[in-house]
Formats: sequence, C-alpha cells, structure tokens
Amino acid sequence: MDRAIFSGNVVHVPVAASTPWVPATFAQVLDAAVARGAEREALVVDGVRWSFGQLRQAAQRVARALVAHGVQPGDRVAVCTGNRVEWVAFFLGAGLAGAVTVPVNTRFKSEELRYCLAQSGAVLLAVADRFLKVDFIAMLREIEPALDRTLPGAQLPSLRHVAVFGSDVPAATVGWEAFLATGDALTLPAGRATPDDVVLIQYTSGSTSFPKGVRLSHDAMLRNADAIARRIGLDAGDRYFSARPFFHVAGTTLSILAALCRGACLVSTPSFDAGTSLDALEAEQCTFLSGNDPMFQMMLSHPSLQSRRLSLRGGWGSCTPQMMQAAEEAFGMKICHAYGLSEAAPNVCMSDWRDPPEKRWNSFALPLAGLSVRMADPATGEALPAGATGEIQVRGWSLMKGYHGMPEQTAQTFTADGWLRTGDLGTFDADGRMHFIGRIKEVFRVGGENVAPAEVEDLLLRHPAVAQAQVVGVPDARLGEVGAAYVVLREGASLEPAALIEWTRTRIAGFKVPRYAKVVDGFEAIGMTASVKVQKNRLREHALRDFGLV
Repeated sequence: MDRAIFSGNVVHVPVAASTPWVPATFAQVLDAAVARGAEREALVVDGVRWSFGQLRQAAQRVARALVAHGVQPGDRVAVCTGNRVEWVAFFLGAGLAGAVTVPVNTRFKSEELRYCLAQSGAVLLAVADRFLKVDFIAMLREIEPALDRTLPGAQLPSLRHVAVFGSDVPAATVGWEAFLATGDALTLPAGRATPDDVVLIQYTSGSTSFPKGVRLSHDAMLRNADAIARRIGLDAGDRYFSARPFFHVAGTTLSILAALCRGACLVSTPSFDAGTSLDALEAEQCTFLSGNDPMFQMMLSHPSLQSRRLSLRGGWGSCTPQMMQAAEEAFGMKICHAYGLSEAAPNVCMSDWRDPPEKRWNSFALPLAGLSVRMADPATGEALPAGATGEIQVRGWSLMKGYHGMPEQTAQTFTADGWLRTGDLGTFDADGRMHFIGRIKEVFRVGGENVAPAEVEDLLLRHPAVAQAQVVGVPDARLGEVGAAYVVLREGASLEPAALIEWTRTRIAGFKVPRYAKVVDGFEAIGMTASVKVQKNRLREHALRDFGLV
C-alpha cells in the first residue's frame, strides 16, 4: 500500500518501485491489452459485445476514416451520443489518429452545443440523430443551416464533416458505416501521437459563464486510470459496470481507460437507470461498480434488489458516509472514495481497497502516487499548516495543459509556483489522507460563520426517515444567508419539515441548522446533471421560489 510523506505543509505519495509508470499513448495501451488476450471480452454495452481484438480493430477503422477525411494530428473531433460501443471506438480511434476528442454532453441545448463546437474548433462531429427523445439533427439544423446543403457553413466554419448514428442523414452529412468505409483502403500511419499530446478537451460546467475546455494528454489520462484501478483492486478478468456517461471524465478516464489499462471488461448502458443497471450487474456477473449518491440510492431502493444474485467485490464512488456504508453492506463489496476534478484528469485522491472501512466511508484518501497536495487560505492563497482546513491545491503529472483558447482563465487557475487551485475545501488526517469538505462556491455564510452544505447533508442523512438530502444557502435580511434543506424520504417513512429542523437543533451548531426544509419526491425535476448529480445553482433558484424569497 502507498504511504504519504508530509514535507512541511505538503502531502506527497512517492511512486513505488514495484509499480513504475512508463509514459504511454492509447495505441500502446490497446496493443498491450490485445497482447494479453485478443479474444478476451473488453466491452459490453446495450447487448453488443467486443473482444479486445475487436475493440482495437474498431478503433483502427475509426482512425483510418478520420485520416481519410483529412483530420490532422491535433485537430478536434466531437462526439455526441449516449454510451455505446461506437463511442469508445471513436474516442480511442481519435487517439490513434493523433486527434483530440471533444465529448459533447447529451443534455446540452442548442446554444451550448453551438458553443462547444465553435469554441473547440471541431472539424468533424459524430452524432446520434436521436437520443433520449432529443432530436440532435434538428438541433444542428438550427445551429448550422448548411447541414442540408454543404459543409462547412457560415455558422460553424471549422466543421467540415458530420457522421450520423441513425437513419436521419441530411445532405451534407454521411451515415456512420459510410463514414467508416472511406478509410478501409488506407494504411494507418504509425506514430501520429506522443504520450504528451492532448487527446481530450473536456468541457466543465460553469455556474456563471459558458464551460471551459480542459486539455488532457494521453499520458495523464492513462496514468490516472491505471492508478485508480490499482487503488480499488481492479484487475484482468474483472467485469466492471459503470453507467457514468462517456462524455464525462468519470466515463472516459475512470471507466473506459481504467478497464483498458488493467485488462478488465467494461459493462455499461446507454444511460443510467436503476433497474437496467441491476439487470446488467446480475446478468454480466459484474465484480466492480461505480456510482454516486443518487445512483446508489436508486439501486438500493429498487424493489428487485433483494432478489438479485450479484457478484460484486469492489468499486468506487463519491458519496456521503451514510451512502458509502449502506451501499457497501447492501452490495457486499468494498467501496473506495474518490476525489477529483476535470482539471486533474480527473482523480487526485482515491481510497485503497485495503483501507479501514471508516476511512473509506468518510472520504479520507491518499493522493495518487507522484502527486502533491496542500491546503491554502482561500482568501490570501497562503499555504496552511498540516491539519488546517483550506483550499485543496494540487501539483504533479495529472494536471491539465490549460483551458482551450483561454490563456487568462488558465493563468488564474494556477498559482505562480504551479499549483492548481481546485476551488474545494479539505484537510488532512494524521496519516496524510485528504478529507474533502465541500465546494468553496457552495459554502454560505450565516452571520459571518461559514457553513459547508455537505456537513449539514451528512447530518440529515443520519435521520432514520431520510434517504437523500441537499442543502443550499438562501438570502436572509438579518444573517446574510441561512440554510434551506430538501430531503427525499425512505419508502414508507413520513416526516414533517418542522420536525426535521427541530431534530437538527440538538446535533449541530445553531448557525448550521436549516431555516427552511421541504420534503420532495426526487431531484430530477429540479435539476440533475447527466452524471446524476443535483445542480446546486438550480436547487437554490427553486428554493427562492419555494420559500418566497424571490
């Protein structure tokens, strides 16, 4: 197991001699996986099964098609569809061709899609004609009318080619199979990418502006994937279920590449659904699982859970302590806690599957080997002593190569001495394990006192009637801000909001007690991200209306 070293106010985990990392590209990792067994199953999505040999062939075919369409090393190529085997082939194939994948969030509206394609300068787009009742072709027509004539058009002058998954293929586009066929006569040139080359631009969600495109390299993503896979105990022969959307780094690095690096089979579904996920876990005899609070809660409360014959032994999540423990006990597996952000490719800290349960459940985890982490005063930027609570700052091999086309925002995100400002609060325990407290931007001030929503949410989840909890800060004339809590109750439970507020009074400091509370059936109507996380900014807007604070 890894061991942390305190050096002044910095925690660092040395790279063990037994697990050295050799810089790599997607092509090299794919070749290594095939060498371990070309016929072994690599990917299962929506009933389609590919071996490692078939996966490499599919990726190479995409790479040849991209080259046939004039895609050069460093060009950006976008993909917009739900989880499917072709998404994986496109992602890996773009890496083989030296291109940069731009994953498009399938929940984007037309203006967000336009921004993503235009800001990235994507020269090619692979897109589903329809997904989850969204008509992406109609959306593209709205953005770029030249879709029905010839590309490129005036609105997206960089976009030269569009390949369509489905039967709605406008005049200026081509169907997916026809796109692939254009490269069948080519020989893929070798060495179109190096480990240090950018392979992904991940657009992060911004609360006050359009997203920023995080530039990640082959090596940062692969090394991160391999490191977390080792921490959770994933290995060749395992079957790893992840319904994380592939357009998110939890889907690329922590799902696709983690399985590929360790020679495990990745099992996924087009989108997350509790019943479908349990079906896949049981039918595919999955041994590993990834999830978060809503995902785990939906599966744990599914009426069919008790009748399932599951084979789980490990996994990871970013969850409250109560959910970590409940999921671990219900599924019979060891769950590791993850902390990270897109700018770090994405993982910074991950529990080890051999850590004590109370450490894993309560989000105490060591940094990945070779990374350094420190805490800094959010106001002054001054590094804080060990044990202090401050902004988490990271330095090391996994960090992004800046935001695409945004040098000023990139400069603001790094300190003068090269530390990444995460915007998150944390602290260390005596062994150097980092504990994530919450997002600085979500912290609210009650009469001058800071309140981290996660701390109040953890308490609310200890109430026997509460299944899910979310807390936001809302305006108050006297105190500046106060807390507003939303809870989903366990099946068959009843609880009045006033009783819940009273229950908290004897358990936390008065300034942390929510002023308002409401029981809801779920958070989907209020606002969930595609990775099944509650959108705090939308929840706050909802609270302003619910409690008459507009």
